[in-house]
Amino acid sequence: MARSKIVVLDFGSQYAHLIAKRFRALGFYSEIALPSADLSVFENAKGIVFSGGPSSVYDENVPEFNEKILELDLPILGLCYGHQLMAKSYGGSVGKAEVGEFGFAQLALNDSGKASPLFKGVSPVTQVWMSHQDGVLSLGEGFEVIGTTKDCPFAAVQNLSKKRFSLQCHCEVKDTPEGNKIFQNFAEICGMEVNWDEDTVLNHILQTIKSDAKDKNVLLFLSGGVDSTVAFALLNKALGQERVLGLHIDNGFMRKNESKSVADAYHKFGFNNFIVEDASESFLNAVKGLTDPQKKRMAVGENFITVRDSVVAAQKLNEDDWMLAQGTLYPDIIESGGTKNSHTIKTHHNRVDGIQKLIAKGLIIEPLKDLYKDEVRAIGKKLGLDDQLVMRHPFPGPGLSINVLCSNGILSDEDKKELEAAQKELESIKIAHFCEHCQATMQKLVLPVKSVGVQGDFRTYRFPAVLKFKKDESNGFCHFPKHWKKIEDESSNITNSAKLINRCVIALWQNPKISDSDMKLQEGYCDRRRLDQLREVDDIVLKNLHESGWYNKIFQHLTIDLPYASSSERASFVLRPVCSEDVMTARFAQLDRDLLNKIVAEIAKLDFVDAIYFDATNKPPATFGWE
Repeated sequence: MARSKIVVLDFGSQYAHLIAKRFRALGFYSEIALPSADLSVFENAKGIVFSGGPSSVYDENVPEFNEKILELDLPILGLCYGHQLMAKSYGGSVGKAEVGEFGFAQLALNDSGKASPLFKGVSPVTQVWMSHQDGVLSLGEGFEVIGTTKDCPFAAVQNLSKKRFSLQCHCEVKDTPEGNKIFQNFAEICGMEVNWDEDTVLNHILQTIKSDAKDKNVLLFLSGGVDSTVAFALLNKALGQERVLGLHIDNGFMRKNESKSVADAYHKFGFNNFIVEDASESFLNAVKGLTDPQKKRMAVGENFITVRDSVVAAQKLNEDDWMLAQGTLYPDIIESGGTKNSHTIKTHHNRVDGIQKLIAKGLIIEPLKDLYKDEVRAIGKKLGLDDQLVMRHPFPGPGLSINVLCSNGILSDEDKKELEAAQKELESIKIAHFCEHCQATMQKLVLPVKSVGVQGDFRTYRFPAVLKFKKDESNGFCHFPKHWKKIEDESSNITNSAKLINRCVIALWQNPKISDSDMKLQEGYCDRRRLDQLREVDDIVLKNLHESGWYNKIFQHLTIDLPYASSSERASFVLRPVCSEDVMTARFAQLDRDLLNKIVAEIAKLDFVDAIYFDATNKPPATFGWE
């Protein structure tokens, strides 16, 4: 008997696949389909969800949509772009909202909302996650408002007779705490029965591996991170160790002593079918002189293929007998523009041209490509992997190379104009949340380096804002506002108000031997010297996180090396601790103040450090890393 399902139409949202994941986690089987899908796709469907997306419904180049879907006698839930498409499809209007919303908002239910089956058991005022610039301006025929936010009068609407519901917010992200309750209610409206669980997922993956591999052996890139480790365990379970070979490449971008600790952990667990290859010189040459983040990522990704080919030759492996495997997750695919309607946020190393060609030929196995990080960890634990392997912070294939920002030391005329405009924007923003003492000493600066971000499903590449408070001239420590909530509120205020800024960082320390005017954009590339400096700073942070117990409280910590200092031999560093469940959204981690001071004091002793910052930006509008 075919399985009942909820179909999610992917309009290109960074979160589209997360919707299906949420329903599966609740026990309801869900599939992704294109909005242009033939109606046969909806056989055995009990309901449909319209995802968000990067387009505006009133633009010419919108995702192709089969309007006959609206004629199906099935409940439909629209989210973000799907909310706006629902309004437009039933005669409402959509346009630029007076105020865009990015991040947290409070959804207030009216009397109709409190009685709506979609909001059964949901708080009358509930936190939701917004990421939109457009908005519904008037309702479609037969629809009524059931919820509003401060800046969105049509935040939640319904047409009960047609079983049509739509919300401007993203229920699928963790930062909408009652999102699962809303999805559970929608599943009940659809008449879905519980038909999906963890054992089903694991068995499906194992059967898919066997089917994809056929009689071939499999070579897997092992970064040492959670994803490749779990993929390795799955391949070993499905095919046996004799048919699987793990290849850990020391690409020169590893953390301090990382490769040795990875090898030790694998041996401890009983994996003996892997080899370690030192290819650091090859990778350093591949990124030599590059400053563009996308080109750097692509160079790293392509070089993995080059090294793979050389290892295959050195090991005398018959290429006709071997396939390549990767620990790719769905966020890697979606952020690389990997679905028909999605935009590229950043090209992941496992989605460069060389890999894409192998995928097209059916020569790549990706056991985790439909999963998110928390699902991967759950599968890893089910396979018996211990926390040392499963609960490690994510560490991407390009490693520290994407944490070393590069520059030729010269801003283009276009970037100079944008930097000046960003500074004027920042100066015009009213800062309201800090005390009078903080306000009196605060400097508002814009760093002359750009970082990647995501807003409304679009990639951004913009300048970060810096809030710098009174500095102790004797030791370089900057005053740090007491309340994290006020820092978060002001960070959101700045990134929501400014068009040319996508991050807000707080200055923690600046070398007392130099003045503000000494700090300039420097020439700096991803070379061994800068990587070694980053390794030392990163090691200080990670050791302190482990010793304090904070390592397991946060999802990931990234240390970012900026070519912004008093000379090219020196650098500034950004601390970027984040909390997340699924990578698609995140909040910066509100570390213990004593721990943060201890970390800063230790980093400040290093003789190449000129400044230390703390990245206080959520995702969106920022991504985890800066490249």
